[in-house]
Amino acid sequence: MKYNSNVKNRMKRVEGQIRGLLKMMEDEKDCRDIVTQMSAVRSAIDRTAALIVSTNLEQCIREEKENGESSEEIIQEAVQLLVKSR
Repeated sequence: MKYNSNVKNRMKRVEGQIRGLLKMMEDEKDCRDIVTQMSAVRSAIDRTAALIVSTNLEQCIREEKENGESSEEIIQEAVQLLVKSR
């Protein structure tokens, strides 16, 4: 599956946030600030996962219909992926 530049850029931002978190830990910043940043990273990853599922769902449905699978099965799988990511 191909991932567009928007998704890749989001992950690069997450990577930068994690590097920032490590720097904060090395600088012995307050734990509340660390946890706040960790929540931001988690949220960014969750939003990116949702974006991947939503942007690729239509493509997956079309491909799988050609292979004989029902749209319902694919949608259920997408929902399960989102639930699992939480």
